[in-house]
Amino acid sequence: MATTAGIVVIGDEILSGKFADENAAFLIGELRSLGVDLRRISVIPDDLDDIAATVTRDAARLDLVFTSGGVGPTHDDLTMAGIARGFGTTVVRHPVLEAKVRGYWGAALAEPNLRLADVPDGAELVYGKDQVWPVVAYRNVYILPGVPALFRRKFVDIRDRFRAEPVVAARLYVNGDEGDLAPHLDAVVAAFADVKLGSYPRFSEQDFRVLITLEGRDGARVAAALADLSARLGARVVRSEAPAAVGGPA
Repeated sequence: MATTAGIVVIGDEILSGKFADENAAFLIGELRSLGVDLRRISVIPDDLDDIAATVTRDAARLDLVFTSGGVGPTHDDLTMAGIARGFGTTVVRHPVLEAKVRGYWGAALAEPNLRLADVPDGAELVYGKDQVWPVVAYRNVYILPGVPALFRRKFVDIRDRFRAEPVVAARLYVNGDEGDLAPHLDAVVAAFADVKLGSYPRFSEQDFRVLITLEGRDGARVAAALADLSARLGARVVRSEAPAAVGGPA
């Protein structure tokens, strides 16, 4: 069974358009290459109740939840408190993180920076190759910073722990109208319930009009579905791409 995940992007600056979100777009590609089935992306404000409700809802339905933003020393950094509220616990100062913060800033430490050591009570420190600064996790929720460079660095450091069975994908490039193709797509969907088909019209291509994707966890089944659909469409198929693992070799 596929590992499922959700992303919760937290920040008024995203919703107001001050900054464009980069982290969800990055994580979409990362999770796909790892074989993780992304089911939901939420963008919510810096609001304690909204954070609490959204994160706990997704954590109950999905295997993994990744949050982006709201982690830091200022008044609008509410992610830790929101997650703690949602799970019915409190925020505590983690002694290991506090020591790291004090060691990093030394004599220049400003008191608000100690908030970087505040976590939901019972949180786990997850280390990858970087043995200095861990990712904070609470149950199946991984709490990541909003700054894109830091978000990417922290996720990449622990990404291998999320690796699942890869997705195998194939493509057909078809010269035809979606309405005419629909009965053939329906037939293949009915015969191969474990293979996902996607149909995407294209209006600027010269040699094809519809891109059809086929995806699944079983490469043999994807190949069989591809062969079946190719036979049904016949001369309308302009070209095809054989099944290959997403993000890696076939």
